[in-house]
Amino acid sequence: MPTENLLQYAESILDYGVMGLLVLMSIVTLWLFIERMMFYKSVRIEDYTHRDTLEMELTENIGIISTIGSNAPYVGLLGTVIGIMLTFYTMGDAGAVDAKKIMVGLALALKATAMGLVVAMPAIVAYTMLLRKVEKILTRYDVKYDTK
Repeated sequence: MPTENLLQYAESILDYGVMGLLVLMSIVTLWLFIERMMFYKSVRIEDYTHRDTLEMELTENIGIISTIGSNAPYVGLLGTVIGIMLTFYTMGDAGAVDAKKIMVGLALALKATAMGLVVAMPAIVAYTMLLRKVEKILTRYDVKYDTK
């Protein structure tokens, strides 16, 4: 019976740990994207005496979005590996191989990779949009104050 507890624990890690982390990553990405866009709409370049200060404030927290975008597929892949390990362990423990159970187990394992990609793609798009917005604001600053 301890093996069944171990399997249930591993399934809980997959469902709540990995998937929960991916949901959290998507929420953080959305929150930071909205916060940055609101800041960019309200930024007044006249308030800044140095271009570097403006650039530091404009790029604050967008690195987090980039990090989420590049690491979400790996978190999803970790969930897939855990799910496949569970499937193989169940196959070996059962003795008789049931193709239906194997396919269901593998399909459920792949949901973590799909979720990782679903989180990563919008995060990278958001990061790229924010970076472009930063470039535009800095260009306006450069033109206005002829810093280049």
